[in-house]
Amino acid sequence: MKKILEKIGPGPIVAAAFIGPGTVMVCTLAGFQFGYSLIWGLVLSILATVILQEMSGRIGLVTGKDLSELIRSQNGNRLFKIFQLVLVLTAIVLGNIAYESGNITGANLGLEVFWDAPEIQLGLFQFNSGTFILGIIALILLWFGNSQILEKALVGLVIVMSVSFLLTVILLRPDWAEIAKGLIPSLQEGQIATLVALVGTTVVPYNLFLYASLSKNKWKAPKQIHLMRWDIGLSVILGGLVSSAILIVGALNESESITTARDVAAGLEGTLGQAGAYLMAVGLLAAGLTSSITAPLAAALVICGVLGWSQENQSKSMRGAFVAVVGSGLIFASLGIKPVQLITLAQLANGILLPMISAWLIWVANQKSWMGSSKNTLAINLISGIIWLITLALGLKSIGAVLNFKVF
Repeated sequence: MKKILEKIGPGPIVAAAFIGPGTVMVCTLAGFQFGYSLIWGLVLSILATVILQEMSGRIGLVTGKDLSELIRSQNGNRLFKIFQLVLVLTAIVLGNIAYESGNITGANLGLEVFWDAPEIQLGLFQFNSGTFILGIIALILLWFGNSQILEKALVGLVIVMSVSFLLTVILLRPDWAEIAKGLIPSLQEGQIATLVALVGTTVVPYNLFLYASLSKNKWKAPKQIHLMRWDIGLSVILGGLVSSAILIVGALNESESITTARDVAAGLEGTLGQAGAYLMAVGLLAAGLTSSITAPLAAALVICGVLGWSQENQSKSMRGAFVAVVGSGLIFASLGIKPVQLITLAQLANGILLPMISAWLIWVANQKSWMGSSKNTLAINLISGIIWLITLALGLKSIGAVLNFKVF
């Protein structure tokens, strides 16, 4: 176990980032509405995530630069370069501010099972002390923690979250033969939007920037690529198991309908009693906290990378970005403001960004001048080409959802 833990790098941060309150709800609803039939979609999304994250980690390790730094330093058309930078800042920074609000609010839903945080009225706004406390905890960890402290904190939270959801599945005693049938690809009418959502909660654009940045600091030579691959493969697969566990729990949920995280916990009480609500609450709290840390971390790395500022965790530029992202998310979450327009903008930008970044990743990973002997193999190019088509479909679906037209 000690040898395994010593090999762990920033991979768990990626798992922590894509398993947030949004993922809990998407996977739960997938199971609640369609049973186990979309588990194959999760397997597909995990494969896509491993391939894309491995490429981003390999690029960061070999070039010594993260993706935002590479975009800033590239030669070519100046207007196109500016367009890329603006698009990245819009999708990653504004998007993560919006998602930070949901992460803190989701964590607070788990906290409410154990403690009913008092509400404070400030003028026209209803201030929730629980969201404020959770936001401050996330900010303190970011402000004072170096990369090793953050990794250890997130690994701990991921372990708590994983044990909570996996233990819930074991206690529910599902029919494993039926679950195995869900590994066979099939797509029924009305499932496309849910499938896209499942892939979208796992293949996250800002995670590509995050892992490239963390990898270049963790490993220093191409000969360590195998350590990076072990790290990201294990972490993403663990995240996929947790997401699958959440889907299975959703399939066994006894609620009449599920519209909030509280309904998820309440639907387990008939089978597991109060323990079911507590297990889901702990999992949701851990999921919200991990995403509350990783979202501002990724946004800060992108801001500083694009602008050429220091990316050291405790530098003034990084701390300023932490405060801006967590503070903005905390304001929305604590004061009950629903940043609908911000989320819509982030969804539209991410829909454009994901296939664009996927294509750019594949291109960079094939450049011998940058990657040398570590460039993509033919097999990886074939697989990544299929993944790009998936991200393109996901992007078109996201844009269609925002602009209210049917893509497919």
